Amino acid sequence: MSGSSAPGAPSAPCIRPAVLADGEVLALIDRVTWSPLHAVMPRPEPPYADFFDERHPPEEYLVAESEGRVVGYVRIGRPTPLDCNAHVRQIQGLAVAGEARGRGVGRALVRAAVEETRRRGARRLTLRVLGHNAPARALYASEGFTEEGVLPGEFLLAGEYVDDVLMGRAV
Repeated sequence: MSGSSAPGAPSAPCIRPAVLADGEVLALIDRVTWSPLHAVMPRPEPPYADFFDERHPPEEYLVAESEGRVVGYVRIGRPTPLDCNAHVRQIQGLAVAGEARGRGVGRALVRAAVEETRRRGARRLTLRVLGHNAPARALYASEGFTEEGVLPGEFLLAGEYVDDVLMGRAV
């Protein structure tokens, strides 16, 4: 899982499975990229919890590296623990460091999530995205995700009611 680019262009990110040692930098990326544009949880405050835990093990994450530095991640989990739903995976988090935005890192992570979902034998990949997050919705749509449902006004964020948009695609 790696990329290449034309001479002189920023190098395409290398996508790899996360390891326990990535936890600190991924937690930092989460903290500095926090925004009500995409986050439904309150802004992280000290003391910070460990990034990886029982519910969020490293094997659910792919990380993006660029020029030797971790610059983002995508989390791929099961949407439910039900056997009848085992053919589905869900993007349950995606973050890209500010300095790496606009360089194809998010797109590379989404594509890697699709590939990893297929590799794991699942048939579908789904996600939830906030209705007001137009850049993320456009990225997902350009990678074959379609809107499959909307929960209107599902979240109250920064004083505004925001829709929860459900998207999915076959893999």
